[in-house]
Amino acid sequence: MTKLVLIVEDETIVRMNAVAIAEDAGYNVVEATNADDAMALMESRPGIAAVFSDIEMPGSMDGLKLIHAIRRRWPPAVLILASGRIMPHIEDMPRDTAFLRKPYAERDLLKALEAAA
Repeated sequence: MTKLVLIVEDETIVRMNAVAIAEDAGYNVVEATNADDAMALMESRPGIAAVFSDIEMPGSMDGLKLIHAIRRRWPPAVLILASGRIMPHIEDMPRDTAFLRKPYAERDLLKALEAAA
């Protein structure tokens, strides 16, 4: 069964690139532009195996708060954070969260997604 991945990114081109990488690798992908939309998708689409989120984005919460909320409600989800400006401390992220520094390499995103396979 193909795993379902949620990509949360407010920058259209960056999101489109991440979606293309994941889809080309065989993942099914749903997209959100902010944390509020991401939470709605998590609630309406059971089976999301991984969440890849930017840290900085508009809305009621940033990506760091989003992945904490997801870890609390959907503990098995693989969590991946990305940022080009913010470097979170390991203790500020939920346990077993991967972090990718932007611009990230395609192979680094795919390696992080493999945990959902």
